[in-house]
Amino acid sequence: MSTTIKYLQEYIKSKDNHPELIKDYFLKLTEETGELSEAIRKNKIRKENSSVKGTVDEEIWDVIYYAIAIANCYDIDLEKTIKDKEKINAEKYNSNVVFQEDK
Repeated sequence: MSTTIKYLQEYIKSKDNHPELIKDYFLKLTEETGELSEAIRKNKIRKENSSVKGTVDEEIWDVIYYAIAIANCYDIDLEKTIKDKEKINAEKYNSNVVFQEDK
């Protein structure tokens, strides 16, 4: 099984869904973005078979997690939004790369 955006949204919603805490989710997102910035600045790359703790890998997941939690608060279907936004981006940036979905 592959990990889809839909699965991640459902997974996060099942364990952490508190729309009344939207501002807290946003504060956590900005905090995690700062931690990602530090990990990138210090080039904390995960080495094979090592812990993810404190690495760019970990901080990217934390940023994604809180972005998805915020999307869930607004009942945003991220898979649909990604498709819609990529259509706009393709026109805006004249990209030759086509966004395709798995069938």
